[in-house]
Amino acid sequence: MSAERTIGRGVELTELSFGAAALGNLFTEVGDDEARAAVDAAWDAGIRAFDTAPHYGLGLSERRLGAALRERPRDGFVLSTKVGRILEPVADPIGADSEGFAVPAAFRRVWDFSGDGVRRSIEASLERLGLDRIDTVLIHDPDLHAEQAISEAFPALAKLRSEGVIGAIGVGMNQTEVPLRFVRETNIDVVLLAGRYTLLERSGAELLDEAAVRGVGIVIGGVFNSGLLVDPKPGSTYNYLAAPPEILNEALRLKDACERYGVPLRAAALRYPQRHPAVKSVLIGARSPEEVRDCVEMARLPIPEALWAEV
Repeated sequence: MSAERTIGRGVELTELSFGAAALGNLFTEVGDDEARAAVDAAWDAGIRAFDTAPHYGLGLSERRLGAALRERPRDGFVLSTKVGRILEPVADPIGADSEGFAVPAAFRRVWDFSGDGVRRSIEASLERLGLDRIDTVLIHDPDLHAEQAISEAFPALAKLRSEGVIGAIGVGMNQTEVPLRFVRETNIDVVLLAGRYTLLERSGAELLDEAAVRGVGIVIGGVFNSGLLVDPKPGSTYNYLAAPPEILNEALRLKDACERYGVPLRAAALRYPQRHPAVKSVLIGARSPEEVRDCVEMARLPIPEALWAEV
């Protein structure tokens, strides 16, 4: 791992990171064995950065990822999880989770960006993970809680960073306004930005440029824009909803351009964010070993400069 991929106090990322939302049964169930096999495939491919959150499957993602990594050398990988949602047990759970994960509604999420909430969240995550430490802690989706996240959650995490308990602090969001505030008003180490700096959407460009100037690392998620940049066609999703006609047409144009150069659209989608100097890693959200191996293969394909000029 190169120095250019280091964030915070010696947290070294790999070119690709493994995003474990799917391990929390995002949209559809994933079996325990397949979840473990996906993590193993990422490890075999050289991926050493792994990201999860309590939100993902009401803790299921953390439990599965921790179990898959527990026998690995702890100094051989870096792990990030998130704070902002406390999981409180439900006395009489009824039905499935209402926020997109195919799991029983055994917990309810409670927004909490207080200093105490941050510490409680980290303690609960460590217990679910079954690991001795978390390398990076991300403040998760503080869209409606920006003031408390900046004035309370961040100082609590900064104290843990100064004490050496964690190595890096960041914010994880799918919008740019609040992350820009963090970059300008705090000394965070990293922003995980989902879906806003891709081959299809460049609204995150100002954030990335500011991060590059201030020495803040960027991890890019959602490079396929909810799957649209894998195989755009009528019915494809964008931002987890049906893609509007104008967005679908642009994705089809990009696909045609890639085909003229013999490049799969998903390869260009994976490689595009890496061209920005602020980007330290690209997050892949795979739910199977096959998806992991395909992403790794696509990320290694050479892309002609002429294609970048055209798209």
